[in-house]
Amino acid sequence: MRRSRQDAAATRERILKSAAAEFRRNGIDGTGLADLMAAAGLTHGGFYKHFGSKEQIVAEACAEAANSLTNSLSAIAGRTKSKVSLEDVVGSYLSRAKRDSPADSCPLAMMGSELARQGAETRDAASGSFLKLTRLLVPLMPDAEPEVKARNAMVAMCAMIGALTVARIVPEESLSDAILSEMTRAISTGQMRGSGKPKLSAGKSTSR
Repeated sequence: MRRSRQDAAATRERILKSAAAEFRRNGIDGTGLADLMAAAGLTHGGFYKHFGSKEQIVAEACAEAANSLTNSLSAIAGRTKSKVSLEDVVGSYLSRAKRDSPADSCPLAMMGSELARQGAETRDAASGSFLKLTRLLVPLMPDAEPEVKARNAMVAMCAMIGALTVARIVPEESLSDAILSEMTRAISTGQMRGSGKPKLSAGKSTSR
């Protein structure tokens, strides 16, 4: 029995990681359940043994993708506590590798417009992912009061998501490269700053 539970948990994790990659690569609407199960090397019929709906796996896949990205960026940030650490993290996020390999990139940049049209469960997961990535930047921001660092980190994260999105949209490689490099420089040198007091606490979504 214990072995069966372990196997089921491993299979679920396998499906989830596959979904996180497929949704970023092909989009939510462009990825059917049969597609993501096939990518995991499994048959369509086994999906509902592990997940109750597509919305459930979209929400969990968004969180999984954000966790993976946060872990990789945290490893970079942990190398040094100096200001260059911010440039290293931003440069990794806004790299050509992340632009050209959506399956390994940021779920918010890869699926942003689709995430906005999803249900509350998925949007809550996306919001949590944004806040998690933003909090990673806070200690890396230039010296300032804690609330100023939090505000500037939020602005920087929004700029990073937008820059990566636009860099993927434009067809000219030279323009795309310039967007990545110039936004890395602008964010790393503190040109992206906010005003007011941000709220970096996750809350349940409300209709608007």
